[in-house]
Order: sequence, then structure tokens, then C-alpha cells
Amino acid sequence: MSDQQKFCLECGEPIVGRSDKKFCSDYCRNAYHNRQNRISNALIRNTNNKLKKNWRILSELNPEGKTKVHKKRLLDKGFDFDYITGLYKTKKNDIYYYVYDQGYLELEHGYYMLVKKFDTSS
Repeated sequence: MSDQQKFCLECGEPIVGRSDKKFCSDYCRNAYHNRQNRISNALIRNTNNKLKKNWRILSELNPEGKTKVHKKRLLDKGFDFDYITGLYKTKKNDIYYYVYDQGYLELEHGYYMLVKKFDTSS
């Protein structure tokens, strides 16, 4: 057993109890870990928000499951082409970019074909 006093990693108060304790209370333990995870949680939250926004835009512009829109219309609504959840490459080497079940294919002259992937497993 060590004679050296240990102090809480969060508030600096002396720790009483088990020799392997790092925090004086559950509050301090949670506060410490929440602060440690704040940056990664913010990154995940911001990424998910951008994906949701992209999905909403594609869903709104493509209510029937297949349509053609100009890139400017997507950008005017705030679509961010850097955020997707998947890719699909066809035998013709066309690449469909997906945000969950909503996808798009780049066409000529700034146009995009919007498509919806329907679940065929049921």
C-alpha cells in the first residue's frame, strides 16, 4: 500500500478509497470522460448532420425514385458532395454515389440523375 496521496484527475480533490481510483466521484469521472470525448463526439455529430442534410435534399428533389436535376439546384439547397455513405460502380464504370438509400450519378453538362435504392431483400 502506498503512502502517497492520490488526487482526482478532474477536480484535484484528494481521493479516498481503493488504491486504483482515479476520480473522487461519478460526477468527476463522467465530466472527465465527456471532456476527453468532446472533440470526437463533435466530429461524429457534425458528419451525421451533414449526411442527414444531404439525404433530406436528395429525398426532397427525388420523390418518385428517379429524376434529373442540375448541380446548381443541389448546391443552392446546401448539398455537400463531400459527404456520402457509399459508392456503386456499374459494369459500364458509371459511379453512383449514395447517401443511405438516396443516390446520384453525374451526367453531362452539370446534370445529375437522382435515384433511390429500393430494398429487394424482402
